[in-house]
Amino acid sequence: MPAATPGTPSLLRAMNDRAALELLLTHGPLSRTRIGHLTGLSKPTASQLLARLEAAGLVLATGTDGGRPGPSAQLYALNPRAAYVGGLDVTPGRVLAAVADLAGTVIASHEVPYTEGAQAVDQVTEALGGAVKAAGLHRSDLHRVVIATPGAFDPQSGRLRYASHLPGWHSPTLLEDLAAALPMPVEYENDVNLAAVAEQRLGAARGHEDFVLLWNEEGLGAALVLGGRLHRGWTGGAGEVGFLPVPGRPLVRQVTRANSGGYQELAGVEGLPRLAAELGMEAAPGPASDGHHGPHSPEVAAAVALLGQAAAAPEGAHLSFLQSYATALATGLASLVAVLDPEIVVLSGAAISAGGEPLRALLEAELAELAPSRPLLVPGEVRERPVLHGARCGRPKRVRLAWSRKHQKQQS
Repeated sequence: MPAATPGTPSLLRAMNDRAALELLLTHGPLSRTRIGHLTGLSKPTASQLLARLEAAGLVLATGTDGGRPGPSAQLYALNPRAAYVGGLDVTPGRVLAAVADLAGTVIASHEVPYTEGAQAVDQVTEALGGAVKAAGLHRSDLHRVVIATPGAFDPQSGRLRYASHLPGWHSPTLLEDLAAALPMPVEYENDVNLAAVAEQRLGAARGHEDFVLLWNEEGLGAALVLGGRLHRGWTGGAGEVGFLPVPGRPLVRQVTRANSGGYQELAGVEGLPRLAAELGMEAAPGPASDGHHGPHSPEVAAAVALLGQAAAAPEGAHLSFLQSYATALATGLASLVAVLDPEIVVLSGAAISAGGEPLRALLEAELAELAPSRPLLVPGEVRERPVLHGARCGRPKRVRLAWSRKHQKQQS
């Protein structure tokens, strides 16, 4: 067994407290003996830990474990009302905010559609305010807020990169403005990274230390989890696979200015209606006449409809459509697999999910011919709002490094 890391008693107590809270979150109500067994702590230490957490209002005595031989043991559970967090999922078309309690249960949400000229701070405060009000809370009740966006905030400059398609989010003072408008700690994370966190904690990637999540909705993206941790890269841009140059498409130069790349143009949702038409596939039923497309943009909604239609009857033109799309996805995914050699690849995002098992099987067969290793391809299991689920259960990285140090110096 590795030697314990030296630390002060207060640090060790904090680590033990956090470990116990994680166990209660994962397993539900536990007895003192069970907590001691799972953490390796002695009974007296486990008792002191639970007393601290109960005094702080973080855990509650919930009953006993009756039905077993011998005396009943007191059970302890998380107090879901001890803390609340806010999560915001930002896309070009809307900002969706949700409020969750300490147990991770979403208790309210509110969506603000994008309007011409809307600025990020206004969108965030309106969406978050609506979710907080619907939850019957005040903004001061939130212990932290996680904001998920496409791209990533540069640690050096604090500016959003790799997401020029996101209107109103490119002010050089955006992070300072958001900090001034929100009274609680605010954290920022890439949206696809949070989808991977959700799969790692709740879905298809549980128990896996090395995996890639491939995502396709408004844009193609990937999340890279290596050794159980998200790999974000030096500027936060790890996983921006839409910019990959790939065979079958001309080289796209000045990719960040174009906000596109070869892989995005080859396998993004925008090209699927054209592909369907070329293959003689009948158009999927159009959106409702009122112009609403559900939670997705018109382009994503059209792609989802086409893929769902093909997956429901995978033969003839439908099968050719799925095969062509699988080949396009595999062309870029093969590069990721060759470099990272992941154990599994989680397929996520509305467009890929709509293809179901027929698309997954075709993609797996294509990848087996293009990549040197053969990871297991699995569908994502967190289908409903995966980004927000990742925000509520993950630990996003703050945009700190150089920008935060500079900001702290300015405030001191």
